[in-house]
Amino acid sequence: MKSEWIVIKEGSVPLRCWWSKPSQGRDEIVEGPNRVALVLPEIFGVNNWVRSVADRLATRGIPALAMPLFSRTAPELELGYSEDNLIEGRRHKDSTSMEQILTDTYTAICWLNKQLDQPQITVIGFCFGGHAALITATMTEVRETFNFYGAGVSKTRPGGGAPSLELLPQVSGRLTCLCGTADPLIPTSDRQAIQAALRMQDPDEERLRYVEIIGADHGFMCEERDSFAAEASALGWHLLLESLER
Repeated sequence: MKSEWIVIKEGSVPLRCWWSKPSQGRDEIVEGPNRVALVLPEIFGVNNWVRSVADRLATRGIPALAMPLFSRTAPELELGYSEDNLIEGRRHKDSTSMEQILTDTYTAICWLNKQLDQPQITVIGFCFGGHAALITATMTEVRETFNFYGAGVSKTRPGGGAPSLELLPQVSGRLTCLCGTADPLIPTSDRQAIQAALRMQDPDEERLRYVEIIGADHGFMCEERDSFAAEASALGWHLLLESLER
């Protein structure tokens, strides 16, 4: 595995990203499925844990690019998980719009296409990154999306407008939304709305899938958070890797 910071300059703003790829030599990617993951972070930025997600994917043979969501207000944001960090992260989240998310992810996808010769792209997002991942699922370039506990999708949209859940008719690829029943940011009414909206678009759940994990709190995938849940995280990783290695 080779991991490094890279800066993508082709878009409207520079994107400081973490690029992880499996390799045999210094620049040679191992043979395998032409798949790549685009990782969208929590409100805490491309921090140590988000980079570890990209690295873990690379060790399984899947190149992964972790990109910032706050490239205009905090392009090098790397926060921990304290209450003060939460306040700062939410401040940047509130200054971010859907249009900015789509613009920056499109820039990142174009860069990935140049690196890997038109790979099949899976977008993986956590927390606010999960919400952003649902938005990017509307892009025809995205083959599959994993939205891990993306809060607010049934009630809000970054920058304002109708709830992001109303974008589901525009999703042509596969989408998995994972929620925990103990997540205070995604209460029962929100979880029911997400499940109902997915089933309305895809009653047989062939493309759009809802996964509810009993007892899991917000942030259950992240080992650096108090809400980390080993069994829930193992299930999340199993579903994700099963899809990527299909």
